[in-house]
Amino acid sequence: MSVAVEVSQIDTEAPRSTLAYIRKAVEAALNYEKVEDASISVTLLNDTRIRQMNRKYLEHNSVTDVISFPLYERGEPPVGDVYIGYEQAERQASDVDIDMTEEVARLAIHGTLHVLGYDHPEDETRTKSEMWQLQEEILRALQR
Repeated sequence: MSVAVEVSQIDTEAPRSTLAYIRKAVEAALNYEKVEDASISVTLLNDTRIRQMNRKYLEHNSVTDVISFPLYERGEPPVGDVYIGYEQAERQASDVDIDMTEEVARLAIHGTLHVLGYDHPEDETRTKSEMWQLQEEILRALQR
């Protein structure tokens, strides 16, 4: 059993330290959920590319912060792709005055939880959901 986490970027210029922290965030989420066998890829995309993915696969013609695709069947080890809208993450971090590394780690954890089967409401109650609370708990543990 093994956990494989690959982090890459297309048309973004995130520092290597941010990429390494994203890997740690995904590993923290998997560890928290006691997943010992998984393969997760995380790709940072610019606004243009994340909008194209959002339109093509989710039929939303807008920039978003994270899109996840679970790529496994029930009973199989988790495999999935997570795409983070890097420029959107920068705006979100700036809007709430937090470090960009924290925001992309949050999004990596969020995307990983979606790959693992978690979901949340799309309305204003999303921040009260089990998934959101779990995401923040994992992020706090990672920051210690």
